[in-house]
Amino acid sequence: MLAYTAPMTVEEAVRALAGASGVAKVLSGGTDLLVQLRSAGRVKPDLIVDIKKIPDMSGIRERDGVFVIGAATPGAVIGECEALRQAWPGVVEAANLIGSTQIQGRATLAGNLCNASPAADSVPALIAARATCVVAGANGRREAPVESIVTGPGRTSLGRDEFIFAFHLPKRPPRSADAYLRFIPRTEMDIAVVGAGVSVTLDPGGVCTDARVVLGAVAPTALLVADAAAALIGRALDPTALDALDQAARRACKPIDDKRGTIEYRIKVAGVMARRAATIAYERAGKRR
Repeated sequence: MLAYTAPMTVEEAVRALAGASGVAKVLSGGTDLLVQLRSAGRVKPDLIVDIKKIPDMSGIRERDGVFVIGAATPGAVIGECEALRQAWPGVVEAANLIGSTQIQGRATLAGNLCNASPAADSVPALIAARATCVVAGANGRREAPVESIVTGPGRTSLGRDEFIFAFHLPKRPPRSADAYLRFIPRTEMDIAVVGAGVSVTLDPGGVCTDARVVLGAVAPTALLVADAAAALIGRALDPTALDALDQAARRACKPIDDKRGTIEYRIKVAGVMARRAATIAYERAGKRR
């Protein structure tokens, strides 16, 4: 029989997860988990641990340019935070692509990450932003890069007693910005064929001094593509840089064939999405001081 608990503290949640006699699942927003519970053969946990009642699990806090987003913060709240939209527009864009308006009232970054889908929209943008997770567990709290959490489709590096408590987004340097784009077969509410998150920092002359390029839905996990970032660093956004970025993105892809796209198609689209996201990120960064 499926058991349910809604702990009021981090410590209670950790004890519940550690003491579960079988499979325990964390309920953050529930937009993935509840669907899986109703789908035969998808997931059969013995315990649901609802973390939404724990203080500070929901909400966005900013201090000295650093943002802390509680793991149970709904996408709708993220989209309405003007300070976050100004600092990290790509992260907000990605979070707001998770489902419909109704889904946005429940869906969370933590759930999107820990569901461990290769096509998760928020993950490439968070990685591009150098976001980190605060992970709570029996040994206390630790901070980990977002890219270290997902290890494969449906799999994470979290221990059985661990869950994500919050996300940290670092302070923005001057003249820096990010962007996230995805390609889907329909106009909205579909799973990404390819996603691309790009974050850049420019010098006063418009030359890129730092970059992160991340692709989604083209490998078992989101890909942080160092060669694609290297194609941008030290250059203004010119055709040569864009061509090098395109080729680096394509080389990194390890996609599969499925009903939304062939391997060849995904690889081509990955280059296109990387170029477009980089162009938007450059334009945004150039307007900042």
